[in-house]
Amino acid sequence: MTAETTANDVEAALAVPTTPGGGQVVLVIGASSGIGRASAIEFARRGASLVLVSRSATTLADAAADCRAAGAAAVECVPADVLDPAQVQAAVDRATGTFGRLDVVVHAATVMAYGRIEDVQPEVFERVVDTAVLGTFNVFRATLPVLRAQRRGHVVVVSSLLASITAPTMGAYVTAKWGQLGLIRTLQQELRELPDVHVSAVAPGGTTTPIYDQAATVLGNTGHPPPPVYTPERVARAVADRVANPRRLKQSGFLNPVIIAGFRLFPPVFDALVGPLLRVFGMSRDTVPPTTGNVFAPVPGKESTRGDYWGI
Repeated sequence: MTAETTANDVEAALAVPTTPGGGQVVLVIGASSGIGRASAIEFARRGASLVLVSRSATTLADAAADCRAAGAAAVECVPADVLDPAQVQAAVDRATGTFGRLDVVVHAATVMAYGRIEDVQPEVFERVVDTAVLGTFNVFRATLPVLRAQRRGHVVVVSSLLASITAPTMGAYVTAKWGQLGLIRTLQQELRELPDVHVSAVAPGGTTTPIYDQAATVLGNTGHPPPPVYTPERVARAVADRVANPRRLKQSGFLNPVIIAGFRLFPPVFDALVGPLLRVFGMSRDTVPPTTGNVFAPVPGKESTRGDYWGI
């Protein structure tokens, strides 16, 4: 099945639900680590049948074991990169071919880089932005024909507080998340004629995931989540709850609205404070050489549900 498949062809392919136990069929992209893995486990606890997608086949198998232990009705694994449209389409085809339909899509795949705009390697900047923007486009392009043919379904994209504010030395990630949110909001407008097809975004603040240790950096040190720090399980519950309660953009962090208000209403004050506060509360005191982290390839040894930080 391709993105150009006609609605009638898709409807025929989805005619007979085959989900074990009748639970939701959930496709989780970015399922091997962090919020994506926590979301997969959360849906597993709710009895879903899962198709897990990430670049790392090794840690994807570990995530699948976690989901089975949590109570998933069934688990399929599809190693794929969101920047490869054919691989994304293959994951969607696995879901519909195996389970007969697709109820929920969780898109949590992302990469991050630290460095001033003029210091970040152009290819690193491009890859961070492409993973969020082009990767999300590829996910939408592969899943929307199925959801339109079904005339129902949910897409939940893990966004970020940094889709609504900016921060120095995080220009690549900020650009990626602002662009991704623009794509999400446009799609929400385009789907207004389908009241049972929903696209939601969940925007966490600092979350104790391994992304900070896996990020590219030219700063000479790594980052860590700024307080207040949340657990990926807490964010995953917000992701899963969007199925029953869709939202255009759900801030997952009680200080997020305050920070956003400061950015919008008092920009001179925000600009004066954000850099020093980020250096004190969002940067580690370690020393590392310049690295591209997991921007171009996964680092399986650093993938897990949680990072090395305490969260609430």
